[in-house]
Amino acid sequence: MHKFVLALAAFALMGCTPVTNARGYLPDPDAESAIGVGKDTKTSVQQRLGFPSTEATFNGDAWYYISSVEKEIAFFRPTVQSRAILAVYFDKDGKVTDLKHYTLRDGHVVAFESRVTPTKGRELTFLQQLFNATPGVPVGGSTGPGGNSPNPGGGGGGPPGGGGSYP
Repeated sequence: MHKFVLALAAFALMGCTPVTNARGYLPDPDAESAIGVGKDTKTSVQQRLGFPSTEATFNGDAWYYISSVEKEIAFFRPTVQSRAILAVYFDKDGKVTDLKHYTLRDGHVVAFESRVTPTKGRELTFLQQLFNATPGVPVGGSTGPGGNSPNPGGGGGGPPGGGGSYP
């Protein structure tokens, strides 16, 4: 019995172990230092560094190579431990005009997309979602005519149109 409890405790602790992930562009200092301002073009930069993580859509022509290290514990949202951004700026002819390095200390140089789609209505907590998923319980506490739930899957009620009862 004690071995089972110890194994269960060890398994629970493993779920709380932080996981560190490196994401995005892997910096290559040699390739970055080989890029010449005024000499290199978009094609030569892409051959040396690969495709950019993102490109500027407004205010000039720039490519951003983004790398980050994130730490995640269990089911919690990951936290960014470090972020490095290499920004390569181009002129209207596609030649490199400047290279800059940014970190988390520099603030929001690039506006990141959170990939969360806003929805209308209110957000429900986990427990509210759990209780609302209970069969036969009306959602929001309101009921339709005859005490039936307005939710088609909420249980109760006869067939649509009042066509009698089932045997």
